[in-house]
Amino acid sequence: MTALVPAPVLTSAEENYLKAVFALAQPRIGTNALADRVQTKASSATDMLQRLAEKGLVDYERYKGVALTDAGRVAAAAVVRRHRLWEVFLAETLGFGWNEVHDLAEELEHVQSPELIRRLDRFLGTPTHDPHGDPIPQADGSWPAAAGILLDQLPPGTPFTVVGAADRTDELLNYLTQVGAVPQSSWTLVEVLPFDGTRVLQDDDRRLHLSALAAKNIWVQAHPQGSGAPSSNGGTKRPSPPKPTNRKTEILCLTR
Repeated sequence: MTALVPAPVLTSAEENYLKAVFALAQPRIGTNALADRVQTKASSATDMLQRLAEKGLVDYERYKGVALTDAGRVAAAAVVRRHRLWEVFLAETLGFGWNEVHDLAEELEHVQSPELIRRLDRFLGTPTHDPHGDPIPQADGSWPAAAGILLDQLPPGTPFTVVGAADRTDELLNYLTQVGAVPQSSWTLVEVLPFDGTRVLQDDDRRLHLSALAAKNIWVQAHPQGSGAPSSNGGTKRPSPPKPTNRKTEILCLTR
């Protein structure tokens, strides 16, 4: 476990490449696969990898692919940490939906101010998971456990709280937002239809049918039957952040 100490100053493009290698999560990543991930030409990816190799952040060999060095993994995890903290801030403090925060956080993640991120983390109550249920790397380099289990693993009759989505595509997030199966919403899995695996969910006043594919991509926190309403914290296992009384208070909380 390596603390996320400040890395050498990197450009936004360099950080995006490190994050892409990190996200692909393979021992070595081919240049073409990486180029597809960052939506660029293979020749451009090769030039960037050579630059990152000169900075000691990747181990790159032509025709053998690329892997992060220890320093590269720390730098990539720091970008992921900033991104997911900003997602929490956008969702919990500014009220953006979980289907809206990613693109905004893609811009904010490149603000390289360790003090700002330290204060942001403290302001949010040291969150462990982002609005999609993904773990947030902690300042000491540790990674929290998964937020819960996938909906398709629950037996019928189990009450649960939605805590995230394994598939972060706009199509799924927009659909779940439309039907109300969003983080912190509470349901009971009534039954699984034998024909196609559709999950029938029940909340206080309505039923919802979710496809087997959707159920494979929704993180939930199960609750013992008869335990009453799930905790409002869902799968994050942390207290809710303080609610500022006005926008000026929000800004002051982040700059103190």
